[in-house]
Amino acid sequence: MQESLRTTRSAVFWLEDQERDAATTDYPALTADTVADLVVVGGGYCGLWTAIIAKRRDPSLRVVLLEAQTIGWAASGRNGGFCEASLTHGEENGRSRWPGEYDELARLGEENLAGLEADVAALGIDCQLERTGSLSVAVEEHQVPWVSADPSTHLDATAVRAEIDSPIFLAGAWEREGCVLVHPGRLAAGLARAAAELGVEIHEHSAVEALDGAAGLAGQQVQTVRTARATVRAKRVALATNVFRPLLRRARPLTVPVYDYVLMTDPLSTEQMAAIGWHHRQGLTDLANQFHYARLTADNRVLYGGYDAVYPRGGRLRASHEERPASYERLASHFLTTFPQLEGVRFSHRWSGPIDTCTRFAAFHGSARRGRVAYAAGFTGLGVGATRFAAQVMVDRLTDQDTPRTRLEMVRKLPLPFPPEPLAGVGIALTKWSLDRADHQQGQRNSFLRVLDRLGLGFDS
Repeated sequence: MQESLRTTRSAVFWLEDQERDAATTDYPALTADTVADLVVVGGGYCGLWTAIIAKRRDPSLRVVLLEAQTIGWAASGRNGGFCEASLTHGEENGRSRWPGEYDELARLGEENLAGLEADVAALGIDCQLERTGSLSVAVEEHQVPWVSADPSTHLDATAVRAEIDSPIFLAGAWEREGCVLVHPGRLAAGLARAAAELGVEIHEHSAVEALDGAAGLAGQQVQTVRTARATVRAKRVALATNVFRPLLRRARPLTVPVYDYVLMTDPLSTEQMAAIGWHHRQGLTDLANQFHYARLTADNRVLYGGYDAVYPRGGRLRASHEERPASYERLASHFLTTFPQLEGVRFSHRWSGPIDTCTRFAAFHGSARRGRVAYAAGFTGLGVGATRFAAQVMVDRLTDQDTPRTRLEMVRKLPLPFPPEPLAGVGIALTKWSLDRADHQQGQRNSFLRVLDRLGLGFDS
């Protein structure tokens, strides 16, 4: 296991690979005061989709997008590239929280995924999109019934190992329609290029320090977005900062950061690929509470991540949290347990990044200042597709449109906030310990998890 990590580098494969593309664009920092109809704060998927949707609906709008570092630098460039239809982090989570509208949420999620695919094609974005579906596998005996309920997706031990060969796979469920795989870095860069071509003014290295409201001409409230070097005065503002500190005080208790860790192998040889199968290239997850996820890249590397979900002390974001040798060693050990036939494989890249987690484990949508500011966050690792839906909601709200999206209870109501420290840290640690214990006790949830379930704060991944 140690040998497999000996030459690994601390670098995000997707961003490094995307930077090799000659079409990569740098966007200038904001250095002079200006005005806009709409300011978008955040250059990840959520902010980019918001800018694109706003300009498509009304090309006359002046839209300015501000990114603190570079396009797609954070979660949008570091994720596994699983783009799912679900807006609710799975059916069980959705039905338990929004039973009366889950079917509509499922329909809208499928519509959103189809729309994303169509937009990628129409905008000419080469993000290596593959409609592979996803394969969920049971790795403990108590998980086998969980994947047996639907005969149309169920794979027994022989069938699942015919798809992806691992001695620890006991059964599986192959959902063929609800997931596509993308190259995260190429998707972010492609969205930025498309936004710029539509006339969006993009500024990197332009961290927003404050958002102020003041009365403008004819009593219209104007939002002032301030960076270190300049300001933008705008009629409307969309906040797409996700895990980073919200500019609105009311939104700060609604999310906490949880660090996720990822390894990427060298490209597999023809012999190594033959040893594991994986001919249909599905996205792969197991059914544990502390789950793993894996996928193939275009050049047949294996991305392998998950399991450890680390809440940093005090909820503070620091680059040092990304270097956690114990997490990478654990991942490498689990990888080789899953695929012993790949003994000797080397991991080329390792990286980490914070996920914006909220108490309902699915994105929330809010507005402030009489509808002049909209925000979305809390995607909890499922934002590759759901950010496009969130962007539609934000543009709906900022343009005062009443739509089926804005009428959803899921959209109208915010999640319960996290308690202040140290209670948040204690509660998160106890939850993680309890979930790990459930994984090793046939899925039995202890009294603490059952209390969270009754309060509507539980989650079974």
